[in-house]
Amino acid sequence: MVLADHEIKLRHGMITPFQPTQVKTKVITRNQEGPEGGVYLEEAVVPIISYGLSSYGYDARLGAEFKVFNNLSGAVVDPHHFDSQCFVEAASDSHCLIPPNSFALGMTMEMFDIPRDLMVICIGKSTYARCGVVVNVTPLEPEWRGQVTIEISNTSPCPAKVYVGEGIAQFIFLKANAVCEQSYADRKGKYQDQRGIVLPRL
Repeated sequence: MVLADHEIKLRHGMITPFQPTQVKTKVITRNQEGPEGGVYLEEAVVPIISYGLSSYGYDARLGAEFKVFNNLSGAVVDPHHFDSQCFVEAASDSHCLIPPNSFALGMTMEMFDIPRDLMVICIGKSTYARCGVVVNVTPLEPEWRGQVTIEISNTSPCPAKVYVGEGIAQFIFLKANAVCEQSYADRKGKYQDQRGIVLPRL
């Protein structure tokens, strides 16, 4: 069974911070030239890629740290022997630019604490998908806790921009018919309680 918005609200403690409505705009302050010269500050409401509670899921926001793939070192991407030189670290409070046909790792601004009777899957936002930007996140298992590492692929032949503090992916909460015998916490999973961007582990 997929949890509806009112059911997710009842379990809002599993997402921190929790936004109980869809946010589709933000207020920005910019310099504006006055009619007689001079400059004054003007507030404007601008559209953003939405985040917050949706009908049957939750749209999480993109955090401000990134690891962008590069092949300058000639390293091989190998999950058994991962070389951190495959990535260039970047941080920004506004956006990340992903090279053509490349990818970056990001993270959610939100922390998740998944209950034992839920399994969570993630899908990308349609606005990014229409730009050739694909988001991949593996399932959040029962009793997994942490900040989600987001894999963002730019499948287009052009550089792609992703925006910090705006929606990056929707999380869908599936309620099980029965509680599992062994949760992620019981198995002492290797990505438990992760913070920031976490690289592959064995």
